[in-house]
Amino acid sequence: MSDSVLYDVSAGVATITLNRPEAMNSLDTATKVALRDTVRAAAEDEAVRVVVLTGTGRAFCVGQDLKEHIGLLQANDADALWNTVPDHYAPIALALAEMPKPVIASVNGVAAGAGASMAFACDFRVVADTAGFNLAFTGIALSCDTGISWTLPRLIGQAKATELLYFPRTIPADEALTLGLATSVVPADQLVAATAELAAKLAAGPTIAYGSVRQSLAYSATHTLAESLAFEADKMRLTGDTEDHRNAVASFVAKEKPTFHGK
Repeated sequence: MSDSVLYDVSAGVATITLNRPEAMNSLDTATKVALRDTVRAAAEDEAVRVVVLTGTGRAFCVGQDLKEHIGLLQANDADALWNTVPDHYAPIALALAEMPKPVIASVNGVAAGAGASMAFACDFRVVADTAGFNLAFTGIALSCDTGISWTLPRLIGQAKATELLYFPRTIPADEALTLGLATSVVPADQLVAATAELAAKLAAGPTIAYGSVRQSLAYSATHTLAESLAFEADKMRLTGDTEDHRNAVASFVAKEKPTFHGK
């Protein structure tokens, strides 16, 4: 991988850490490539049952590296400027949102632009009380990317999503919780512990069932009831054929607590 993106797997938990603290974990080309490939690797790694995305330093991720961006503008390199959306940002969003296992954003600091988009593509956002979100795109006269046009209205509704994208500002952690952008808000010095607790709970759960639930929710958002019912039936067949299901049913009958192995 890259020094700007760290990857660690322990006890079924893969932690992906953006590691450019001097640049507030902004995304230059090398970091975008490394992050895209790392998220994809975590999705395919059978040893991984939950993924945590976080950052080092005082920011989660402030989105595009504007220093690199300015250089490309000055060089009039249109291909490098705009191919990054389909080549990097879109694949990152898809890999996070479609991963067949739970994903947690551990938001240690400000998440701006594509950084906010990535957090919204996760299942859970555990947010430090000193952190916040800024949907910065129109502030630099750009449209939005990394899936935020899809994820944000589903989190907070069309009207509020439009307002926040039109008029970007830093949304503090407590307001983010009220709006539904944050799953939970914890003291900054407890963020690592709170994230680890949630990750461990998810890693001990029925991984295939979790993945099927998140895929069913995403599918139903853009399909009819009849189509969603058929999709649910396929997922019930898939999960019903797992060791975890058979063991859980046996444990239920025996009045024992089930143990899940993610298989």
